[in-house]
Formats: sequence, C-alpha cells, structure tokens
Amino acid sequence: MGTVVGPGDAVAPVVRLEEQELNDVADSADVVDDELVEEDDELAEEDDELADDEDDIDDDDVDLSTLEEEGEIAADYIEGLLDIADLDGDIDMDVEGDRAVVSVVGATLDELVGDDGEVLEALQELTRLAVHRKTGVRARLMLDVGGFRARRRAELAELGRSVAAEVERTGEPKKLRAMSPFERKIIHDAVALAGLRSESEGEEPNRRVVVFPVS
Repeated sequence: MGTVVGPGDAVAPVVRLEEQELNDVADSADVVDDELVEEDDELAEEDDELADDEDDIDDDDVDLSTLEEEGEIAADYIEGLLDIADLDGDIDMDVEGDRAVVSVVGATLDELVGDDGEVLEALQELTRLAVHRKTGVRARLMLDVGGFRARRRAELAELGRSVAAEVERTGEPKKLRAMSPFERKIIHDAVALAGLRSESEGEEPNRRVVVFPVS
C-alpha cells in the first residue's frame, strides 16, 4: 500500500468525494515542498508543448522499467485513496508510448471523475506528485477511471474532425473552449490528420486550441 501524499490545496477537489475521509488524508499527509508543487504545475504546459512534437519522440529512448515503476507507485497511491474513500475498483497498469497509464476499472466511479473530468484531473495531478515524491522525476503518467478518457478521446476526435471541416469550409480560424492538456492533444492530432494546422493559446486553466485554415 502506498503512502498517501499531496498538498492540501490540491486535495480540495477530491474532498467532495468523501469529505470527512479525504479531509483526514489532507490532515495526515506529508507536506509536499513548494518547489515540487511548482515543478508539477509545469507538467501541464510541457504536455501541451508535446502536442506539437510528440510524434518525434523515439519510444526506444524511453526507459520501460522506469515507466513500470511509476505505474506501480501510482497504483499503490490510488489503491490507498480508494480504501480511504471506501470505494471499490480494480487497478490496471500499462505503458503507452512514453508514459505509464493507470486505470481504475470494474466499477462505476462517477465520484472520481466529476463534472467534465475535473476530479479525475485533480487525482491525476496528485498521483503525479506522489510518483515524483518517490522517484524524484516528474511523471507524465495518465490516470483513467471507468474508461472515461477512452470515451472522451473518441468524442474529442470527432469534435476535432468536425471543427477542421468547418474551418476548411469557411476559411476562418476557430477558437475552441478551454481544455486540459489531454483534451488539447487529441484535438491537435485530429486537426493534423485532417490536413489543417492548430495551436494552443492562453494560460492554464484557460488554455485553448485555435484551428487555422490552410494558408
């Protein structure tokens, strides 16, 4: 079982799941250094920058054993949260490309997803912090719950194709709503496959994708 760690402020979105239990987590958890929190905040920006050049990454350069270790640490951390919140669910670990993927499956866990995936995003950041605390390396692991990200990926890919078709038809750029790095990456990929160009603009949490017509 992993040790539950995380900054009090970051735990706040999770407290809504099982308020008393997770308040206990926040009270008893080790305090993450301010520098660690600031470094982890940079992950969102790094993920979005990778949206444009991720295809250039050589998977052979990725240390598989390191990613597997990250997945094991993350799985222990999530298992601890599930126990504290008295929620059921099995945990699967995998490696996709250059990141570890940890999925909570076997149960409907809407409490861990939240509206539009907001709680899931908070849990993912907490999990990344837990891995960083153990390894000293900033993790890009992905957390999924109940297949939410897989369903969301399909929805966003369709949105990206639809917006690309609209921009190609009108010849006018189109700005989308603010999205997470995960969501923006899917839109970028869909637009690129349609032969158009897209960029991200703005600052988190209001960073969004703009799709441009062929120049």
